[in-house]
Amino acid sequence: MARINLLPWRAERRKARLQEFYTLLGFAALVAAMISVLIVFYYSGQVEGQNNRNTYLQNQITEVDKQIAEIAELDKKKARLLKRKEVIEQLQSSRSQMVHLFDELVRTIPDGLRLNTIQQNGDQLTLEGYAQSNARVSTYMRNLQASGWMTQPDLTVIEAKGTDKGLPYNFSLKVVLTTPDAANAAAAAAGTTPDAAAAGAPAASASAAKPAPATVPASVPSAPAMTPTPTPTAPGGAAAKPAPAAPAPGGSP
Repeated sequence: MARINLLPWRAERRKARLQEFYTLLGFAALVAAMISVLIVFYYSGQVEGQNNRNTYLQNQITEVDKQIAEIAELDKKKARLLKRKEVIEQLQSSRSQMVHLFDELVRTIPDGLRLNTIQQNGDQLTLEGYAQSNARVSTYMRNLQASGWMTQPDLTVIEAKGTDKGLPYNFSLKVVLTTPDAANAAAAAAGTTPDAAAAGAPAASASAAKPAPATVPASVPSAPAMTPTPTPTAPGGAAAKPAPAAPAPGGSP
């Protein structure tokens, strides 16, 4: 006899498929939730790591700013120390400058000139006094240029209004204080020597003032050499009258 199933098998199959669908849907939702949690944790870790790096960089930047401030302060201290060193070196180098300066002032003053006022302003020295003539002032300026301790003499004023008749010219000139080492270094840089530079102007003026030798025309014959003749002695010790000299060739009788 055939068996007949009268139960609602379609409904049961539908129900089983629906339950299987809900199971798969739950599993998919669980997997999606786990993936979402993993993604959130991953990016949270990335953000936290970047924040830590930013914090580290900010701390390092702060330290570098402090070091930069310290370096700037050290540079200021270095500049102050270098300035003090320069002042000390300048004082050390100019310690004996005044002694040499007054010695050179005494050595360079020519005759016919008298100093009245000496004023110093830094490296510039102003000399005022009285002179016998303009040539005395020029000689004094050349002596100052050749001294080695004073350079670049600049005549400011020279006027004939002195009360002393022997020194009628009142003058004022300025010179720059230096040392022989600095003058030699400047001359070496310029390619000349201080002595040659100082002696160049007087030598040039002397050569210009020296007259040229006179030239003798070739057409003028030279005079023959005259042989002195002995003077005859007259009887009684009186000298005889000398004979007249012979006229030169080409000359008038």
